[in-house]
Amino acid sequence: MEIAIIADDTKKELMTQFCIAYCGILSKHSLCATSTTGKYISDATGLTIEKLLSGAHGGEQQIASRISYNEIDVLLYFRSTNPKPTVNETEYNLLRMCDIHNVPVATNIATAEVLITALERGDLDWREIVNPRSAYNTRRKG
Repeated sequence: MEIAIIADDTKKELMTQFCIAYCGILSKHSLCATSTTGKYISDATGLTIEKLLSGAHGGEQQIASRISYNEIDVLLYFRSTNPKPTVNETEYNLLRMCDIHNVPVATNIATAEVLITALERGDLDWREIVNPRSAYNTRRKG
């Protein structure tokens, strides 16, 4: 499965600790992350992570684009809990793409744990059918 990871600056340490705890499960999947988050996680865990642009330079939009093409199966997005005076359009669009394309998304550690354990049990295997980059679909093309 393709897992995308994003963490706000205030949540990078929490995301890194989460990935350390679930390194065994995450290592069985393809991971991509915004640049700084990906670096923190790969340095702490040794996991192979495709590092996209930083969030401020378009990394979140890159992930939203992949979601719109059904190339992401799960999004782990630990976002800031600090109140903001305006709506963050990038964040709104990213979550909207998840809703449109039925991509499970976790915005906090409790939901992330539920998704990761469900992934390990095989509860998200239905995503293999809709993801054009999945082993299921690349095998069928050959």
